[in-house]
Amino acid sequence: MVRAAARIEEFKEGEMRVIKMDQISKEPVSDRLFTGPVTRQVLVPDSKEFNLNIVSFPKGVRNKYHAHDGEQILVITSGKGIVATETEEVVVTPGDIVLFSAGEKHWHGATKESEFSHMYVSKIGSKLTQFEP
Repeated sequence: MVRAAARIEEFKEGEMRVIKMDQISKEPVSDRLFTGPVTRQVLVPDSKEFNLNIVSFPKGVRNKYHAHDGEQILVITSGKGIVATETEEVVVTPGDIVLFSAGEKHWHGATKESEFSHMYVSKIGSKLTQFEP
């Protein structure tokens, strides 16, 4: 049996790859999309089709209203957060999965009382339109 860490170093096109999330560094992100600083872990940097990242929000930090030109999937991994559209706000916790339709205006982030993290999946090259300054 080949150990997972060895598989990462030996990865070649067309082979399975095993990635250990806890071995991927968290990078600070300062972007006008967010109301405060967040961190991001890029989980599969060499995927040709999908973005798969973990975004971690401190208490009370969220992203601003935005929409994607393709679907976005969130998988809640820790803490307590809020996902919202123009008509609905829902509190989410680990294990919840959220699907935003293409073009759906939304935001997501931490509650005031809890830090919050989610994985997100989107197609590489999808466009984001931000609606709040």
